[in-house]
Amino acid sequence: MGIRFRLTLLSFLQFAIWGAYLTSMGTYLAGAGMASKIGLFYAMQGIVSLFMPALVGIAADRWAPAQKMLGVCHLLSALFMTGAGFAGGDFGVLFTFYSLGVAFFMPTIALSNSVAYHILEQNGKDTVKVFPPIRVFGTVGFICAMLVTNFVHFGGESMQTLPHQFVFSAVLALVLGVYCFTLPNVPTDNDGKIMSMRQAFGLDAFKLFRDRNMAVFFVFSMLLGVSLQITNAFANPFIDTFRGIAEFAGTWGANNANALISLSQISETLCILLIPFCLKRFGIKAVMLVAMLAWVLRFGLFGAGDPGGGVWMFVASMVVYGIAFDFFNISGSLYVNRCVKPSLRSSGQGLFVMMTNGLGATIGTLGAQVVVNRFVYVHADPLAQIGGWSTAWYVFAGFALVVALLFAIVFRTKN
Repeated sequence: MGIRFRLTLLSFLQFAIWGAYLTSMGTYLAGAGMASKIGLFYAMQGIVSLFMPALVGIAADRWAPAQKMLGVCHLLSALFMTGAGFAGGDFGVLFTFYSLGVAFFMPTIALSNSVAYHILEQNGKDTVKVFPPIRVFGTVGFICAMLVTNFVHFGGESMQTLPHQFVFSAVLALVLGVYCFTLPNVPTDNDGKIMSMRQAFGLDAFKLFRDRNMAVFFVFSMLLGVSLQITNAFANPFIDTFRGIAEFAGTWGANNANALISLSQISETLCILLIPFCLKRFGIKAVMLVAMLAWVLRFGLFGAGDPGGGVWMFVASMVVYGIAFDFFNISGSLYVNRCVKPSLRSSGQGLFVMMTNGLGATIGTLGAQVVVNRFVYVHADPLAQIGGWSTAWYVFAGFALVVALLFAIVFRTKN
């Protein structure tokens, strides 16, 4: 098999694992009586991203081949997600197994990028041109897993006592964990020289903060990361709330929230292909600024729409999501890969994930839960909850707008 095909399969499975449960988990938790804890579950992805990607990246840079480290992480994640899948409605057991599962999954996002970049470069490929089309199939995998979860009802009301989407995710992780051991070797950077403690633990990666452009980039990565998991956590239970209102109870959108949200990932597949052109034509600042403004529209359209006559606003929100996510996540990863020396690339990718899916996502999901509890779950009536949801989405849109304006003023780069 050609190297592009092999990396395409890696990307497909990598994100199918995440798509199996990420967007449906909120609806399951709400139906299982854990609505007030939705933010905690999504924040846990951010909490483990504060240290796990960096630690795993350090190990991949220094001691263990990155593709093998990637396989080990997926196998461990599969083990713990299986436990989560059989935890039923017991919060303590479910949260413990889930936390351990994501602790080993979250580092794989950065590490899979690092593995792909290294293998492509080993084969003389231009990562800016070749990687985005490969990454497209990661989104395809995410979509496929979402649709399976939606139409087989892994996360629906009939499955509230047993979250089958976690078992589905575990099976995919098991397959990918084994597959990773067949990938070309990605050698470590330890050439036998005696290293200082700072070098041994990969702390050199934090030297990136000495460069003003990189420091500002990472700070705004964190601020934009606040937005990343909000719709993953709350879009599904938000749309599901419309089922309690007679006017919308029979609409397709209200009854197939996960499938509707999958339009976001379809948009991703198209927007990824625009990244090479946009980066070379406009540069990282313009691309990231567009992503920030897209988040404003993403949230604002949710606040104004509904699954009936306003469903077009939901669809428009799904369309702009591709720009909001890809123009930040993929472009940011490519920017780090280009600006960081080869010996620190795995650590640098880990640091990027730590700032976005770590600090940013943790602050974002916990903060969003406070907003949602304040405006939504304080009400028992579905109609009153919908009004609260609109207010919450507008609050999120306002935050994204402030971040975009600050970024336009502060960030400077020639790259």
